[in-house]
Amino acid sequence: MGAIDLSGYKVTDAFFGAPFIEVDEERERPSPHRFVQGGFADTDTEFAFYLPPAEYYTGRMFQPLEGGNGGHAVTFGGGILGEMFQRIAMSARLGGYMVESNQGHKGDDYDPKAGEDPTLYGHRASAESARLSKYVAAQVYGSAPHHSYVWGGSGGGRRSPLCLENAPGVWDGCMPSTSGGEIAEPGNTERVKAGSIMSFGQMFNVQRLLGRDRIIALADRMAPGGSGDPFEGLGTHEREELASLYRQGFPRGNEFMISEPMGQMWLWTSLADELHREDPDYFANFWTKPGYVGHDSPELVEADLIHQTGRVVRTLSARDLNESADFAGPEFQTMRILAAIVGAGGEAYEFPYAVEIEGLKGGYRVGTGVQILTGQAAGRSLYATGAAGDVFACDGQGDANVLRFTGVEPGDEVLVDNRRFLAYCYFARHHVTDDPAFAHLLVDGRPIYPQHPVPRMSSLMGVCYSGQYEGKVLWLHHTHDSSVWPAWGTLYDRAVRQAQGEAGARRNFRIRWTEYAEHGPYGMVPPEPNRVAATRLIDFRGITEQSMIDLIDWVEHGIEPNGTHHTFVDGRVHLPASAAERGGIQPVASAAANGGTRADVGVGEPVTLTVTAAVPPGAGRIISIEWDFDGTGTYPFRHAEIDGTAAELTVSTTHVYDRPGTYFATARVTSHRTGDVHAELCRIETIAQARTVVAAAAAADADAGTGA
Repeated sequence: MGAIDLSGYKVTDAFFGAPFIEVDEERERPSPHRFVQGGFADTDTEFAFYLPPAEYYTGRMFQPLEGGNGGHAVTFGGGILGEMFQRIAMSARLGGYMVESNQGHKGDDYDPKAGEDPTLYGHRASAESARLSKYVAAQVYGSAPHHSYVWGGSGGGRRSPLCLENAPGVWDGCMPSTSGGEIAEPGNTERVKAGSIMSFGQMFNVQRLLGRDRIIALADRMAPGGSGDPFEGLGTHEREELASLYRQGFPRGNEFMISEPMGQMWLWTSLADELHREDPDYFANFWTKPGYVGHDSPELVEADLIHQTGRVVRTLSARDLNESADFAGPEFQTMRILAAIVGAGGEAYEFPYAVEIEGLKGGYRVGTGVQILTGQAAGRSLYATGAAGDVFACDGQGDANVLRFTGVEPGDEVLVDNRRFLAYCYFARHHVTDDPAFAHLLVDGRPIYPQHPVPRMSSLMGVCYSGQYEGKVLWLHHTHDSSVWPAWGTLYDRAVRQAQGEAGARRNFRIRWTEYAEHGPYGMVPPEPNRVAATRLIDFRGITEQSMIDLIDWVEHGIEPNGTHHTFVDGRVHLPASAAERGGIQPVASAAANGGTRADVGVGEPVTLTVTAAVPPGAGRIISIEWDFDGTGTYPFRHAEIDGTAAELTVSTTHVYDRPGTYFATARVTSHRTGDVHAELCRIETIAQARTVVAAAAAADADAGTGA
């Protein structure tokens, strides 16, 4: 392993000082590679290069961008995310090495020299890190990469197109997923206005108004075999707020996630202080002026108010939350998952991530402000990403994000105050954009409610999209994403058509929809009462790798990838029902129990379960169909006759339930491009469900005797 010499490297962007290396060593986890980590002098920009053994290198570079605001140079190379996504190994399989950067900043802090310049965080730091990696690769492998690819999901999906748009010649292809944003002219330096700031407040309000039990009932009505009526049993105000949530684009079929705020709550905690600082009048007017719920209808919020002081019992790390029996209950599950991701198995696993507070009574606690009043950390302001009992997991902006509860000691006094959060729950009414998702809040083009300036996202999210770029973009979006809603997946499609015209869009852009996929792997999603996430959501990692292969073939060999046909009406993305019409690469499937979406039977009575599945033309063949009968996610039955030769199949099996209950039988259908039934990679999944309601035998017999 020869030493890497950076003395001859000349930065392209004069903002950056000379590059330096701090770590250069061989590593085995999560897969074998040479690990090189360093930064650029006089800046906060850091980088990490993951260089697999030379026998894997065929001349490509892959650069995944971290989600959220970014801020970490080592995200997908180690810890829980490295093990989960295996991006080093995927880069090696595809003939390349992997690059990461902290995208110009540490945590949520701005670079002191750049300040709030969104161009640094949106694309410039990533571009200079990519250029340097090519210089290093030429020394390590003997040649620089001939093609380079930038990609990412969520915040990484937000910024990866900015890289292609604003740094021509650095990358050849881009594969963003699950993101969106505002459109402006090429070369713009504007921070982004994003409907998510308003729409997440709308989601939190529905969560608050309905509560967990009624959201579970809502999810059941919208599940296969349910009534399909989301408004059943709701009061007038609850109906209005849920309807507004749907109109703003929340995905049908994923209503359970309204009760489980994950990435959405992070957005609030990262922006809460900035929103108040930029428009304090809104947060005051909400409680004091006509036209706002807090003033006009205080009964809708008063019962949830909390404005109390308490004292710290203890601080808690990600390790505490995930390994202590005190926090093993289901009420801590989402908190445990997010803490593990933040900790990612490294030093941050021991970080003071949450706090237990005594002396509080009542109030709605998710999203509430937690301000440290005494002690070493006095004055620090955080917000609850999750709350269970008297335990609050918190985040914040700037130093608060970096420090969390560092320096907080037992006995320190804190103020717990949710007045800002309750005002934020009605933010959408008073911050209407020109996005069609907010048209229902206008009459004759005029807003119904008093208006305030629409806020912009943090500079860490980069600049507005232009849709103008050199290269190819293959955009992936998920139909069941509760953090980046399907409606937002249509924005970049529109940007490209505006900038490049229909002909340019056909040459350079495709969108692929993934049905039944959430923002992250289903292992991160809490279970519903009668079905785990693995029975209603899919593992999309196979779609990701196959799509990257297709992007490479498009860029390097001119082989056009299949896009997914869709329509967008009233805040909702609609996909054609047949595989042939839909396109893309994911199988399309439907399931039935005794011939319908719902079967009512007695204990011991056999149920015939049928699934019909088809793969879009040119996308491969079916290699597996499995059944999970009871919502546990075990998939114990597999149709042995499937041999990978058919692109369309209808198969059935029979199952008997031995106890009463409601069961969702799930067929998991998997395809593969070459029909390889033994393939471990690039397995493309979909699911189909049917409901079976099993009555006790005595009750079923009584119904039969009366003709019911």
